[in-house]
Formats: sequence, structure tokens, C-alpha cells
Amino acid sequence: MNGPAGDPAAMLDPEDAGYRLDAQIGFLLRRASQRHIAIFNAGIPELTPTQFAALAKTAEIGPVSQNELGRATAMDAATIKGVIDRLGARGLTETSASPHDRRRVMVGLTQQGRAALARLIPAARAITEETLAPLTPPERAALLALLERLG
Repeated sequence: MNGPAGDPAAMLDPEDAGYRLDAQIGFLLRRASQRHIAIFNAGIPELTPTQFAALAKTAEIGPVSQNELGRATAMDAATIKGVIDRLGARGLTETSASPHDRRRVMVGLTQQGRAALARLIPAARAITEETLAPLTPPERAALLALLERLG
């Protein structure tokens, strides 16, 4: 019998019979990401992970073009624009035209943005610690190194 009530293996081609979703990298990364986002949302409820990333990266590299910030935080142009618009509406970032190319939008932190980031960094560190808590220190280092290679 084929179908949901039948044997699941009977629905697969013989070549695919050994496929297990639970063992696939995309599925495992998504589960780990969902866990991390839940931890993040509990620890920093006032910002999304992408908003925090934009603030942290802007603080790290200084005033930057919106497009460069998008690349540095792995966000496409539409996403980074929305993130910066929302951060700007909250007074955390400011934008201006580049002095070298008026078409280029530059992003910087406001004083309020720097203060918010300084206040949130301890929570961000705790979020990372909680996310990695199930791993030993060598496992943490190995995971981070492997993820950097994949990225």
C-alpha cells in the first residue's frame, strides 16, 4: 500500500530508501538556528537578530555603506534596507549620502545606538554561551571553525 497509511519506505525509490531528513545538514542547521533564535529572542527581545547584527557590525567597522553592511552581515539589499530603516526609526542608526558618491547611502550608529549596543553586548555574549552550552570547549571551537569554512 502506497500513501501516508502505508509503509513509508515503499513510497521511496529504492535508491532513496536510506535518506533520513534528521541526518541532513540543512535540517540540522535549521534546527540549531531555530534554537539559537529562541534563545536570542528571550535574551534581547527589543531587537531582531538581523537588527542586532547590523548594529554590532556597524560598531565593529565604523560608518559603512548600506550595501557593504548588507554584505558584511549576509543580508540582501532589500533586507538590509528594511533593517536600517527600522533601526533609524528607533533612533539607533543614521544615514547620510557618501561624500564621494551621493548615490551611496552611508550608515552610522547614533549615540543612542552605541549606548544600546553597549548595554546589549553582555546579553549577546550570554546568548552565544547558552547556544553553545551543550558542547565542550573543543567542540565549540571545532563547530565555529567548520561553520566559518562552510560560510
